[in-house]
Amino acid sequence: MNTTGFVKHAGALAALTICSACAAVPLSLSKGQDDVAVAPSTAANGRLVTAAYPNLSMLPRYATIVPDRHAKSKAFEYIINDYGSYASIFDYPKSDQQIGTITNVGGQGCTNVLYGYGRKTFWIVAGANQITEYEVPQKPIKTLSIASGQPSSCAMDTSGDLAVGNLANGSVVIFTNATGSGTVMTTPLFREYFDGYDNHGNLFADGISSSYSFELVELPKGHSKFQIITTSNPVFFPGSVQWDGTYLTVTDQGAAAMYRYTVSGTKATLEGTISLLGSVDCAQTWIATGVVFCADAANGGSGLVFKYPAGGSAVAVFTGNFDLPLGTVAAEK
Repeated sequence: MNTTGFVKHAGALAALTICSACAAVPLSLSKGQDDVAVAPSTAANGRLVTAAYPNLSMLPRYATIVPDRHAKSKAFEYIINDYGSYASIFDYPKSDQQIGTITNVGGQGCTNVLYGYGRKTFWIVAGANQITEYEVPQKPIKTLSIASGQPSSCAMDTSGDLAVGNLANGSVVIFTNATGSGTVMTTPLFREYFDGYDNHGNLFADGISSSYSFELVELPKGHSKFQIITTSNPVFFPGSVQWDGTYLTVTDQGAAAMYRYTVSGTKATLEGTISLLGSVDCAQTWIATGVVFCADAANGGSGLVFKYPAGGSAVAVFTGNFDLPLGTVAAEK
């Protein structure tokens, strides 16, 4: 792995790392020439760190809701933008036009299925006190929190447990039945970016190691310790981790691609690559029913729809308001 190239390609995920500054945790992922959300400054130790960002704990505990003009729609897709901004709501394939907004949120999303459309509810992680569950299409119904740090990802298993990654220290907090204060699980990761369960209840997470290279880890179901998983191919920059019904997938932000793996022991073997042609920086992706949604943070931001697992060029481009898309999820009433 070329770690120098890895550090240079901060891309949209550098935007995800900006909230680590809220917790006063220095990062060494520097801003690339095309980045718009992160302004690097030099710390005393000579490393590049992200500029200061508003304290997310000051945001409202529940988001402000902008009324949805298509309340009778059954299925909805969400493009979740920069921390402290908003989530844009769509009802594809009925339309590719934005139909609603959830304000004062940002970050990543997840729901109560491993892939496809969530059933009646979904989650947005937007701050330490803003791990919020919504009733589809946009009614907040419950909020969880972590003791410290910055939530960076979320995933649910088939039993309803919620796993929330912590960007600040690489840990994962598991909320049994999506309730309570959660159990903190340390990982080998230096920074945790994305997580996802497979169909056996094994929890996978990716991010960067202490040497700033891609790293994938697994918490096998019933175990108490994460283990490092070695991939058979290089991954340039960590992206979404999600089960697709057959394989464990990892999105590579630096390659505009998704990798499909079989996992045995501590080895992930590449079984196929899905190209996301035309995308520049898919931060979070969400595999739905025959399609995959991409929150593309580059070039002003957009939401893209690709066939899955065919990939190729986008079959739809969402039209609406975007402010550095970082997350996406889909759910239905």
